[in-house]
Amino acid sequence: MTAYSATASVTTSAAGVRTGGPREDGPKIVEHVMGWTLVVVVAMLVTQLGLL
Repeated sequence: MTAYSATASVTTSAAGVRTGGPREDGPKIVEHVMGWTLVVVVAMLVTQLGLL
């Protein structure tokens, strides 16, 4: 058994295993709302601290 064949057999057996990354099927509106909320909070913080 070569290293390539061992790697190929491991990848084919683990093809259905998820690694915990972002899902493709989730609601994207939640991501957008949370992203814009973060932008607004950072803008308020920068304004209050007088950094801009």
